[in-house]
Amino acid sequence: MRHTRITTVLAAALALALIAAGCGDSVPENSVAKVGDTEITKAQFQHWLEAAARQQSQGDPGEAPGEAQVPDPPKFTKCIAEKQKQKVPKGAQPPPVTQLKSQCKQQYDGLKQQTMQFLISAQWLEQEAAERDVKAKPAEVQKTFQDQKKQAFPKEKDYQKFLRESGRTEADLLFQVKLSVLTNALQAKVVEDAGKVSNDEVKEYYDKNKKRFAQPESRDLLVVLTKSKKKADQALAELKKSKDWKAVVKKYSVDTASKAQGGKLPGVTKGTQEKAFDDAIFSANKGEIKGPIKTQFGYYVFQVDKITPASQQTLQQATETIKNLLKSQGQQKALNDFVKEFQKKYRDKTVCADDFKTSQCKNGPKPQTGPQGGGQGQQPQGAPPTSGGAPQGGAPPTQGAPPTQGAPPTQGGAPPTQGGAPPTQVPPGG
Repeated sequence: MRHTRITTVLAAALALALIAAGCGDSVPENSVAKVGDTEITKAQFQHWLEAAARQQSQGDPGEAPGEAQVPDPPKFTKCIAEKQKQKVPKGAQPPPVTQLKSQCKQQYDGLKQQTMQFLISAQWLEQEAAERDVKAKPAEVQKTFQDQKKQAFPKEKDYQKFLRESGRTEADLLFQVKLSVLTNALQAKVVEDAGKVSNDEVKEYYDKNKKRFAQPESRDLLVVLTKSKKKADQALAELKKSKDWKAVVKKYSVDTASKAQGGKLPGVTKGTQEKAFDDAIFSANKGEIKGPIKTQFGYYVFQVDKITPASQQTLQQATETIKNLLKSQGQQKALNDFVKEFQKKYRDKTVCADDFKTSQCKNGPKPQTGPQGGGQGQQPQGAPPTSGGAPQGGAPPTQGAPPTQGAPPTQGGAPPTQGGAPPTQVPPGG
């Protein structure tokens, strides 16, 4: 009897423990998701969903500003009825109800995913900022908002019209500006130590990449391009007699670019022209008139007008460029590492209601791997929103979510590469 009573007590305790553990991952009935202990309510979701629908509808034919409605799941009766009112091209059959319903569902699912991603990403950002003691000072948020508002809406009546038609409030816009300010501050904190570059690192990079800091020999030419060898021979004869390049170029040349410059074709480096022309250019002496040289564009007669010898930047000359490059690479790596860790950390803290799951939810579909949209510098899905305050240029904010941006811009860019551009399928002067 005693053994049975103990077993019953233990079973009850285990059941309570399981229930308590389950409560931590459960989403309250009035919410669509939880990030840690913070709930994203259905009221928040609906507000941003409606604003996203209005943004999406702007510019749609027949859609009055501020009147866009969110498609009504699961039957989409109102959405179908609205689509049936749209004009059908003359001679075409109205689309069937099943097709319209599919369109409504696709539209709703897109708006829902977009809105969930915005609200979840915003929570992730705010929680990470709080953990790292990164703050968006109210004065900075207000100043940024006022600057953007002034730029987008010089007239107050235009701003008020935007609020009415977009479904957003000023508090919404301030919230988005706050996210932007937090993001900039958080990124700065993530990369602050990654931008330090030592002199030894600079020297090591220079020693390994000396060719990237070399400038090859280049030659400035005077050229005449003709379609036939006969014309080229005539041009050559006149040049040898008068050496009046401007007159001969004007009379014979068919290359409009060099012709406009009196026949000048500057900065030619070895390997950038067709082989026969290239060999002739770099075997000619300065001031010597050569040709005709046959190419795919016609026949060239040319003269080397100036020779700039090859040169090599010293370590001292290249130091600033290398420092900027290594600093940029270090900052990019730090930001990439942070985003990867950030995504995993907060996805594990995020649980969503059954009808609102996204790849940001640990109980949702697995996140996609690989590039998101293929844009260089674009952040992976689920990264913190990195901009999105008040509208720019008079346009409303993005559809429910701030746009993402890449890592901090590089300073100075990459060192110059050796040689010129590869040969192109246009005449050298074109």
